Amino acid sequence: MTVQAAAAIRSNDAAPARPSVAKSWLNAIEITARIEREPERLLCDTVAEWEMRTPNAHALLSERERFSYAELARRIDGYARWALAQGIGKGVTVALLMPNRPDYLAIWLGITKVGGVVALLNTQLTGSSLAHCIDVAAPNHIIVAKELSGAYDSSTQHLATAPRLWLHGDDDAEVGLSDALAIANDDPLTAAERPAVTVDDTALLIYTSGTTGLPKAARVSHRRVMSWAGWFTGLIGATSDDRIYDCLPIYHSVGGVVATGSLLMAGGSVVIAEKFSARRFWDDIVRYDCTLFQYIGELCRYLVQAPSGSNETRHRLRLACGNGLRGDVWEAFQARFAIPRILEFYASTEGNFSLYNVEGEPGAIGRLPSFLAHRFPAALVKFDFETGLPVRDEQGRCIRCARGEAGEAIGRIGEAERGGGRFEGYTRDGESERKMLRDVFAPGDAWFRTGDLMLQDAKGFFRFVDRIGDTFRWKGENVAASEVADTLAACPGVIDASVYGVSVPNHDGRAGMAALVTEETFDLAALHRYLATRLPAYARPLFLRLRQALDLTGTFKQAKQTLIAEGFDPSVVGDPLYVADITTGGYVALDAPLFSRIARGAFRL
Repeated sequence: MTVQAAAAIRSNDAAPARPSVAKSWLNAIEITARIEREPERLLCDTVAEWEMRTPNAHALLSERERFSYAELARRIDGYARWALAQGIGKGVTVALLMPNRPDYLAIWLGITKVGGVVALLNTQLTGSSLAHCIDVAAPNHIIVAKELSGAYDSSTQHLATAPRLWLHGDDDAEVGLSDALAIANDDPLTAAERPAVTVDDTALLIYTSGTTGLPKAARVSHRRVMSWAGWFTGLIGATSDDRIYDCLPIYHSVGGVVATGSLLMAGGSVVIAEKFSARRFWDDIVRYDCTLFQYIGELCRYLVQAPSGSNETRHRLRLACGNGLRGDVWEAFQARFAIPRILEFYASTEGNFSLYNVEGEPGAIGRLPSFLAHRFPAALVKFDFETGLPVRDEQGRCIRCARGEAGEAIGRIGEAERGGGRFEGYTRDGESERKMLRDVFAPGDAWFRTGDLMLQDAKGFFRFVDRIGDTFRWKGENVAASEVADTLAACPGVIDASVYGVSVPNHDGRAGMAALVTEETFDLAALHRYLATRLPAYARPLFLRLRQALDLTGTFKQAKQTLIAEGFDPSVVGDPLYVADITTGGYVALDAPLFSRIARGAFRL
C-alpha cells in the first residue's frame, strides 16, 4: 500500500509534488492504516502508550491546570471507573457542558473508553436552545461545570428528558462529581474490567446546524476520531516535540478532536485556551513556546486587523492548520506573522469526505490526489436555487460541473470497511435521510449532501463559494435561520419574521439580519433583552428591517433573495433599519452615516 501510494504520488497530476508534500501524504496513510490493523485501539490507548514512553511530558496545558501523560492517563482511568460505577457502558449517553479546559478531554476519553457516548454541548446555548440539544441526545447523565450551572438551569423548564445531573468544580454540591470521582481509583483498567469497544462503536455526539432546521447531533465513531487525528498527525508532521495552541471551542470537532487528537497521537502537547483573544494571542504563543496552532478563518482576520505587537514574529511556529481562511487574508496573514506554512482543509463533522490543501495554495480548500480518490469520493453537481436541489438530466441523473463552474459538493456513501465514504448520520434517522441523494449517477447509488457550493479550478483545487439554503456562518458558527426566526416569532409584538445572512464589508461569513412584521406595541429594547436570554450571541440578528408584510413565493415560501441582495444599505432599503450596538446594549437606527462607518470597519459588530 505504502509503496504503491509513493509511486502514485511521484506520478500524480501535472506537476510533481514537493518532497514535503509527498511525505505528508505518506505519513497520513501509514498512520491511518493502523486503524484497520488494530480496531480495538482507541485514542485513550495512544495516551497510555505515551504514558509508558514519556510519562512526565506535558500532554495538556492551560491557565488553570495541566496534565502530564501519566496524569492524563490516570485521570482518564478515573473517569472510566466512575462511568462503570454509574452503569455507563456501551451506548449509554452522557452530556457534557463545560468550558475549554484539559479535564474536558479527560472526561470524554474516560467515558468513551468503556463504551459510553459523550454529547458535547455548545457552551453558548441557554434556555430552549440548550434543552433541544440535550433532548436530541437523550442522555442518561449530564456533567455541568459550576460556572455554567445557570445556563443549564435556564434549560430545565424546556426539557423533555431528565438526565442525572453531576456538577463539576463544585465540591459542596450534593450532586458534585468530585466526591464520586474520588471513590473511583485511577489505576490502569485491567483487561477484565474494560468492556470490548472497537473503532466502529459511537464515541461522541457533536452538534451541527447543517443546512436547515435546529441543531442536529452527528454520530462520531471511534473510527472517525482516530481517522481525524491520524490524518492530521501525518499531514502536519506532528511529533512529540510539537506543541499546538488551541483556542477554538472544544465542543466542536476541529477544536476538540482534530487539534487535540493529532498531538496526543504524536505524543506532543496541547495548549488549551479558554477562548480566543486577539490581544493575548501572540503572547500566549510565545509564552507556551508553541510550534503549531489551529485556526478558523475569522480568527486569522481578527489577528490581521489587530494592532502590531512585539511578540507577533518572535514565535517558533512552523505551521498553522485550519479551515475558512479567505484568499484575500491568507497572504497578508502569512507575511505579517512570518508563518512558514499554512495547511487549509475542508471537512464537516458529519461529512464523509475531506479535502486538504497540503501544497499551501492561497485561497484553496484542498484537492484530492488521484491515489486517494477511492478513499474520499467527491463530486460537484449543478444546483437549482429555485428547488434547493441538484439539477437532474432527462434520465434523472445529476449533472457534474465543469471546471470553474460552481455546484454543490457531494460525497459518495461507501461501505463501512476501511472508512472510505462512511456517513454515520444523526441521532434521528429522518434527518440523516434528508442529507442523502440517491440515484445520483447510477441506479441505487447514494451520496452525502454537504450543503456547500464549491468550484474546482484548472489545477484541480477546490474553492469554497457559499453555503446553500438558510444556514449562514457568522463568528465561526453555523446559524440556522429557521431556529432564529422561530425564536423571533415567539417574541411579544412580532407578527412574522424572515431571517437571512448578509455580507458585511471586511468581515468573514454573513451576519444575521431579520425582516420583521410587528404590532404597534412592538418594543425594540424588549426584543434585544428577549434575544439575549434565548439565543447565543453569534445567532442574534445583527441587523433588523421593519416591514409592513413579507414577500412570499407562489408556493407560500418566504422570498429572501431580494432581501439578501438589498442588505442593510439605507440608500437601497426604504424600510426602517436598525443595528445592534455593543456600546448601548440595544438596537439603534441605521442611517447613512452609520452605514458608512460599518462599511469602513469603524463600527464594532
